[in-house]
Amino acid sequence: MQTVETLNEGLKRAYRITIPAKDIDARVDQELKKVAPQVRMPGFRPGKVPANLIRKMHGASLQAQALQEAVQDGVQQLLNEQRIRPAMQPAVSLAEGGDQGKDAVVTVEVEALPEVPEAKLEGLKIERLRVEADDEAIDAAVMRLAEGQKSFDPAPAKHAAEMGDLVVMDFEGKVDGEPFEGGKGEGMSVELGSGRLIPGFEDQLVGVKANQELTIHVTFPEDYNVDYLKGRPATFDILVNEVQVPRPMKADDAFAKSMGLEGIGQLRDLLKAQVEQELNGLTRTHMKRQLLDQLAAAHDFPVPETMVEAEFEQIWQQLEHEASHEDNPAAARAEMEAERGDYRAIAERRVRLGLLLSEIGQKAGVQVNQQEMNQLIMQAAQQYKAEDRQRFAEYINSDPMAAAQLRAPLFEDKVVDHLFASAEISERNVSRAELEAAIESEEGHVHGPGCGHDHHDHGAKPAKAKKAAAKKAEKPAKEAKAEKPAKAEKPAKATKAEKPSKEAEAEKPAAKKSPAKKPAAKKA
Repeated sequence: MQTVETLNEGLKRAYRITIPAKDIDARVDQELKKVAPQVRMPGFRPGKVPANLIRKMHGASLQAQALQEAVQDGVQQLLNEQRIRPAMQPAVSLAEGGDQGKDAVVTVEVEALPEVPEAKLEGLKIERLRVEADDEAIDAAVMRLAEGQKSFDPAPAKHAAEMGDLVVMDFEGKVDGEPFEGGKGEGMSVELGSGRLIPGFEDQLVGVKANQELTIHVTFPEDYNVDYLKGRPATFDILVNEVQVPRPMKADDAFAKSMGLEGIGQLRDLLKAQVEQELNGLTRTHMKRQLLDQLAAAHDFPVPETMVEAEFEQIWQQLEHEASHEDNPAAARAEMEAERGDYRAIAERRVRLGLLLSEIGQKAGVQVNQQEMNQLIMQAAQQYKAEDRQRFAEYINSDPMAAAQLRAPLFEDKVVDHLFASAEISERNVSRAELEAAIESEEGHVHGPGCGHDHHDHGAKPAKAKKAAAKKAEKPAKEAKAEKPAKAEKPAKATKAEKPSKEAEAEKPAAKKSPAKKPAAKKA
């Protein structure tokens, strides 16, 4: 194999490799010997069909297979010889040749991972803000639980619906004056303020009364899950069947016993442990941000553009989704566009920190053991049907890339713990409000998937960057998962007035629930 370097610019490399025709032919001959015993042809005994006839019958497919394997082996040999650790999958294309008797000329474009400099870990100083799980916090947790279990009673005859009330209604949706498929329903219940319906729908139901008829005007979000409705204005003719008001909940022994507990004391003990875990998570988030800030300030090295672009696309998609649910999506997108450069800088920072943490972890001998890996697989498999979980586990165990993606967040947490152990940590007792204010005061945080690492990271964006479209994106990913809204009452039948469920989308891979497909995992 002949190799010629055609580009060497920063971390970008390009090569032209020539695979001799004799090497490809040799592979074809090897395949012929393998398949010959299985070939059946009239007039010949099994295994006695002449090689030239087999080549005539199956030559094209054998040639294609041999060429593909030769290219794969050639690219791997190239990476090994040049000692290149690719940042992303190399771009490989067949320039010419590959036919029988002709050399194959292949172009390979690849971006290398950089040499990460020795980490500067001296002088790390971190403040741990401690919050006590006091009675007030536990009372609030009990009331949140009680509100999540709430039920409704019929409202007085002339009661006007308020936020928090339940409206039972019949409806028919129209686009351009014409009814559309799935836009009609009867007896649908919706809790006002739950955010279950498309933007503006619930707001226009405030003030309605039983037996009232009205028409509301809405616009479907740009990311709606039905293509022909995306971004289109629509009307819904509504008949309000009934308005119901929430029944007052009492956090007492009777409430605790309704949940299978001995009494309110046992419930408070359980919730205290949950509150402590939640507060510890907030404390860790704040500490981690301080750590990443110091690492980012002390390290600067080139990072692969392909990884930055992949990270930026994930950030941008998240912000696009949030913007589509704002009161003024166009204004939110305009503000995003004005700050596109800031978000790209955040993506670059996150990639650099990911590479740095990976290098620190490897040198420190940080590992995710097999028992921990099995736990991760079991947890991830819960998103699939019971009969598919074993197939998912087999897929993870057979695909190193998928396994690395699943392992990455835990590996990063272990690296962070390793760095905490070597840092100088001071402590201060604060209230929850003060801790949340400290987290919120760090402007420009953009969270979400990041280069195989769950960073909860942020960049040094100016205060103006904290816009409506990004506020929801600023929550740490783990906190956002823990903050699922109270379960709303389901409608009698599904309707396109409802927006796509975030929880439902999170329960499945990109296409469908099947471990045969790769999960929507983070790019490594």
